[in-house]
Amino acid sequence: MSRRRALKFLAKTGAVGMAGFSLAPHRVLGGEAAPGNQVVMGAIGTGSRGPADIAGLAGFADVRFAAVCDVDLGRARQSAKRLGLDEKGVCQDYRRLLERKDIDAVVIASPDHWHALHSIDAALAGKDVYVEKCMTLTVAEGRAMVKAIRRQDRVLQVGSQQRSQASFHRACMLVRNGFIGKVTRVVGVNFAGAWECNLPGQAVPESLNWDQWLGPAEAKPFNENIRTSRSRPGWLSIKDFCGGEICGWGAHDLDQVQWALGMDESGPTEVWVEGEPYKPWVADENSQYGRFFGAKETVIHMRYPGGIHLELSEDANPNGGALFIGEKGHVRIDRGRFEVSEPGWKNVPLDNLPVQLDTARNHYRNFVDGIKERKRCVCDVEIGHRSATVCHLGNIARWVSQQTQTVGTRLAWDPVQEQFTNNALANTMLDRPRRKGFELPKV
Repeated sequence: MSRRRALKFLAKTGAVGMAGFSLAPHRVLGGEAAPGNQVVMGAIGTGSRGPADIAGLAGFADVRFAAVCDVDLGRARQSAKRLGLDEKGVCQDYRRLLERKDIDAVVIASPDHWHALHSIDAALAGKDVYVEKCMTLTVAEGRAMVKAIRRQDRVLQVGSQQRSQASFHRACMLVRNGFIGKVTRVVGVNFAGAWECNLPGQAVPESLNWDQWLGPAEAKPFNENIRTSRSRPGWLSIKDFCGGEICGWGAHDLDQVQWALGMDESGPTEVWVEGEPYKPWVADENSQYGRFFGAKETVIHMRYPGGIHLELSEDANPNGGALFIGEKGHVRIDRGRFEVSEPGWKNVPLDNLPVQLDTARNHYRNFVDGIKERKRCVCDVEIGHRSATVCHLGNIARWVSQQTQTVGTRLAWDPVQEQFTNNALANTMLDRPRRKGFELPKV
């Protein structure tokens, strides 16, 4: 989508240049406010979600993009041209962008395996961060990102934009304020896990630095179906670079579960799979698009405090929500549906309810205002880390069943220590090795 088309689309949906946005109160951060009235931004990653994020932010009068970076230099130049930037605003190495003193914040739309290193380096360079979901590749990366953002007094917004959409906010407000009574069960989509990769090597395009694209991941030969996220397989499906579709679309679903259950700084305490041991798909020359859902034979279960049972078993169209079942009724929310067991709930005034949830009318605007006012955003780094962790726990339960060829093993999760308390094998899956030269900096 061109910048002009993207801006037209966002304007039609009310996402660009909104003067009447509303914010719930946020906690104040330290650090100095961005100088002047204008926020100067840079972009790291200009494929996939990058153009939409750039367009969403560039439409505000008080935002200016000064530089773009992509390991594919040709793509970076195309993005720069759309923004009216000359060659000085183009780079292939993100560190050159972070060295610029005139840049206040960065948009990170690189593949998931780069999110942590890009975000932490940005924080250490004094930049605020808008990072796409899924925020992390591993649980350990998420905690490292939280530490870096907090210690550097930076603002971070995760691209879980449903936190800034009215229907999702209403659904979570209804659940949190007890309209459905005590929550007993939540049903979500059984999204696919990460694929193994067996794609053949191809010639590397002249404009692409493939070693930098791989970054922390184990070296692999180039294949066009690896670097794209618009087909399956693609990096969004392959284990080296992402957690699979449970970390893609599933990051939206499970973020809503966390929000509705009041778990933004915590999470489930138990995870297991039932059915048959997990068997991942393999990405090869015969792989086909469209495998969004996990094998029906392997169903993920989690237990939240209070005995709430989360089951990821449905094979529905990608939705971004879940079905919440309580003792007095139910609420179901996704991007094309808002169902309640009592029709009047759709019109209940929310302002005077006891529990109030942070939200905003525009996710990008919320980030810009967070920068200016030094306030945490509606999808702050801790929230993004906790929601991503739920995705990773589902994958870990699958991988444990794959390696042990057993199902039903209850993995006890301590959300405070962020460790499994009863399974050493599962704890080895909380992080991954990184190639030399791409280690996370100590913060």
